[in-house]
Amino acid sequence: MNSAIVKDFTKDIQQYNLGPLWEAIPALMDHEPKPHAHAYLWKEELLTKKLLEAAEIFTPDRGGERRAIYFQNPGLTYRKPWGWASTTQTLYAAVQLLLPGEVAPSHRHSQSALRFITNGEGAYTIVQGERIFMEEGDFLITPKNLWHGHGHIGEKPMIWMDALDIPTIYSIGGTFFEPYPDRIETPKRPDNFSELRYHGGMVRPVSDRYSQVAPLANYKWEGTKAAIEGLMNFDPDPYEGFAVEYINPSNGQTANPTMGAWMQKLPKGFHTKAHRHTHSTIYQVHQGTGYTVINGVRFDWSKGDYFVVPNWAWHEHVAEVDSYLFSVNDLPIMERFDLEQEQAFDANNGYQKVESEFKPVLV
Repeated sequence: MNSAIVKDFTKDIQQYNLGPLWEAIPALMDHEPKPHAHAYLWKEELLTKKLLEAAEIFTPDRGGERRAIYFQNPGLTYRKPWGWASTTQTLYAAVQLLLPGEVAPSHRHSQSALRFITNGEGAYTIVQGERIFMEEGDFLITPKNLWHGHGHIGEKPMIWMDALDIPTIYSIGGTFFEPYPDRIETPKRPDNFSELRYHGGMVRPVSDRYSQVAPLANYKWEGTKAAIEGLMNFDPDPYEGFAVEYINPSNGQTANPTMGAWMQKLPKGFHTKAHRHTHSTIYQVHQGTGYTVINGVRFDWSKGDYFVVPNWAWHEHVAEVDSYLFSVNDLPIMERFDLEQEQAFDANNGYQKVESEFKPVLV
């Protein structure tokens, strides 16, 4: 076959908005996943400084509905607009600050959301008329299309992590957004209503034996910690340590239909074995210090830091003191498309060789 003729023909059909599969197939059909997202880490000091600077510029009611700064993955900045606000190829994550007396107006959208509370007290989120007061270590869900807003009646600033499936919904053309007509919802139920109904933990009310979208809005830190402490009577998972997954108590599935959320404890000195999987993960260091090796690069972390493990990236964790890691993943998306695969690292007794160290951007 004459290569010059092929090249000329390829150029010819492209002017008609047609594409040559014979040229594109090597890039379209990889032998295994090659993520565009990069492994990356953001330090707590930088995030706190920038949130406080943002607080001097605007309030949630002025200049935008949320004072949130999202984690833009440097490997995904080619996406437009705003890089699709992509922390991984499928997920968005951010830190949000609400000051005493402030209100973040209610709205609803076709993206699902979850929150993990990292600092402060006194703020609440109101979802479908239920005020849910938030404390450090709590995990909250806001499934798609539910009215939700935030208010703060306490005395200390409140910071939390947001995660949404924005890049996924944006890429498939399913984005809808609607502001609430009256700034913020007024309560229609007793405060912490769903939390009170599930005071027995995973002993569910009989009326919830049929699947519901959000029967439990807030998973309290005390309950999560107790569940992990119970696991410590048994051997740890070699890849995850002592880990639990937040679930919907009415159907046993993930608490959020499109995003998985875990909390894991790594005891002092524990070194997980390396593995990789199709789903990507965003971590928040709730407590502790240690490091994670991702594709041979060491990422040192401490309390309040965030880091990303892209899909199909070798990774392992090491805890220097007792550590808790909260994480969000896109495992439910991968499972829904029947794409989830996992592979153990077989060389060097299951541990990677550290070839370099990540240097985070500091204040």
